[in-house]
Amino acid sequence: MFNRSLRKSKQEIADPDEIAEILRRGQVCRLAMCRGNVPYVVPLNYGYADGSLYFHCADEGLKVDILKENNTVSFEITIDTHLKTNDEPCNWSQFYRSIIGFGHAVFLKTREEKRRALLVLMNHYVEKDWEIPDAKIDNVTLIEVKIDNLTAKKNAN
Repeated sequence: MFNRSLRKSKQEIADPDEIAEILRRGQVCRLAMCRGNVPYVVPLNYGYADGSLYFHCADEGLKVDILKENNTVSFEITIDTHLKTNDEPCNWSQFYRSIIGFGHAVFLKTREEKRRALLVLMNHYVEKDWEIPDAKIDNVTLIEVKIDNLTAKKNAN
């Protein structure tokens, strides 16, 4: 699943455990889509499990419209950001760990798929034995992004 072709290989994160940590600790995933030649990026809450990202949304809207036409996506997650300033101009740095990945979005259909996705998403933020009523599941759209590949990097100096 991991594609390691970074321009600055010294910043590459190759350790699968560190990559999984970034996916687990991230709070916001920026999902990029494209309709024709017009890009669209949206920040979303997410959950991660078994090589997939999970998102929830309304049944309609631009994101849903685009994904129904073109389910190829890119995404970005960043953690541990810290700006290092300097008295000298143009000598600043941004510390971070990040992931950029590519995948394909799938709209989940069955109640069981949707329940599992909601539990993954909810437990990403607060681990608990959630009871999700069928009415809630039936009234939400859930999207699984099956990750095709990703790269991870950091600037920790």
